[in-house]
Amino acid sequence: MSLLDRPSWNLLEKTLDASTLRQKVIANNIANVDTPYFKRSDVAFEDLLQDQMSSTTPSVEGYRTDPRHFFIGKASTSVTPEIRTDESTAINNNMNNVDMDYEMSLMAKNQLRYNTMVQQMNSEFKKMRTVIGGDDNL
Repeated sequence: MSLLDRPSWNLLEKTLDASTLRQKVIANNIANVDTPYFKRSDVAFEDLLQDQMSSTTPSVEGYRTDPRHFFIGKASTSVTPEIRTDESTAINNNMNNVDMDYEMSLMAKNQLRYNTMVQQMNSEFKKMRTVIGGDDNL
């Protein structure tokens, strides 16, 4: 069993991966702001994660130390971010649907989310380091 193979760390890792993918998609949208017939894309992750963690999910889940053990509670399935393209709208005469102000606001929001997740991950590492070393001044 790895010390880094914990559900909360895996969720943070997936969230950081989704944020990185979202940054690439937004940058692609901005790069194609003047490209005729270009349709903007977005990353769906939080909605998929919310569906996965909906109220139908049991609150108790067994911790497995071996992949051959039975699942207790809901079997953990991984949520992967999806890129979705908006084909139905157009805001320019060239049938492009990229709004620069909207994309820049999404980029700022994504950056804040990424920074928050990095801080959370650093906090988790600091806690682990304290547990292992017993020194909280690191």
